[in-house]
Amino acid sequence: MGSRARWRQSWAPQPLTPLMEGPGPELQEEGTKKESSWEVIREWFRTQKISPGGSFSQSSSFYGTLHAKTQDLRLLLGVLGCPLAPIPSAHDPTLSIHIKDTPFETSTAKYIIQQYLAATGCLKQQKDIKNMYATGMVKMICCETEISSGKNVKCLGTRSSENGCFVLWQMLPGMWSLELVVGDHKVVAGSNGKTVWRHTPWLGTHAAKGPQRPLRRIIQGLDPKSTASLFTNAQCLGENRIGSVDCFVLKVSADRAAVIERSEGPAEVIRHILYGYFCQKSGLLIYLEDSHLTRVPTQDNDTVYWETTIGSSIGDYRDVDGIMIAHQGRSIATVFRFGELSMQHSRTRMEEIWTIDDVMFNVPGLSMDHFIPPADIFDNISSP
Repeated sequence: MGSRARWRQSWAPQPLTPLMEGPGPELQEEGTKKESSWEVIREWFRTQKISPGGSFSQSSSFYGTLHAKTQDLRLLLGVLGCPLAPIPSAHDPTLSIHIKDTPFETSTAKYIIQQYLAATGCLKQQKDIKNMYATGMVKMICCETEISSGKNVKCLGTRSSENGCFVLWQMLPGMWSLELVVGDHKVVAGSNGKTVWRHTPWLGTHAAKGPQRPLRRIIQGLDPKSTASLFTNAQCLGENRIGSVDCFVLKVSADRAAVIERSEGPAEVIRHILYGYFCQKSGLLIYLEDSHLTRVPTQDNDTVYWETTIGSSIGDYRDVDGIMIAHQGRSIATVFRFGELSMQHSRTRMEEIWTIDDVMFNVPGLSMDHFIPPADIFDNISSP
């Protein structure tokens, strides 16, 4: 009880507002506007000073450059820091599969997932894994932005990078905790199996709307069972190549009811799709790509679309207590903003290079108390 009280006292975040994985509504008055997890993206575009007529300018003063660098890092952390998978995890993927009356694309995907579980050592594993601990290093890189106003196209920004590190804890089913520090910014996120939340110094604490979904960083080769569980009901789209590697491509997507539940105000989530590329030779997951599209009406009767695409190369698999764990990867994200009526659009590219330093299973003493949400979310859940 004492540890829970200390945890609650250590947090003093802003009032709880919904976590959004797309831009927040732009129709609200400035004085009543709710900050969302994507408010930082709108703020980043404001720092570029893009005029309605299509001209471009950036502040060249020292303080302007410093502010732009801070906004670049917040944009990086907002997009690549702790994104979630599009759908919840399914049942234990190591259980026997039933393919009777199952569409061919789905039954093929189930077979590929069983091969993946065998390749990672999960099927022959004797000891039950109850929790996991992992530490790693990251290098986040903000690249240039291409902005077009029809006839004119201009690239803004320079390639700048920041180094950081993270600590990740996981306990089944569905509980995880992440602390990520990059530069002078820290992002903390977690799930107690029911509620997913995130805290940043500039936005406070936010709870994710919709079904409880796993952290994308976990399914990037860190926990093969979670990855397999996510693709249990996938569709097999056929074959494709990643570089010179032949792969089977599996697809999962959030259903219509789930994306509606994740929408906030006038901002509407249109789709969220995830593709997994599994090597035909090794059976291992070597590439993940997901696409998230949000539609937001504007005050001038236009509609702005925000599409975020993240592609992750996954590799350097090593044996950890009989399980093959990916120890290295690279994610490239693109934020594409375009309108239905306006000719102006922009495309920002950023990337993250990550390595795993240490992985440990069945950490002694790790309990459910470690995954208790911050005080404001805890109070909200406990209130009748």
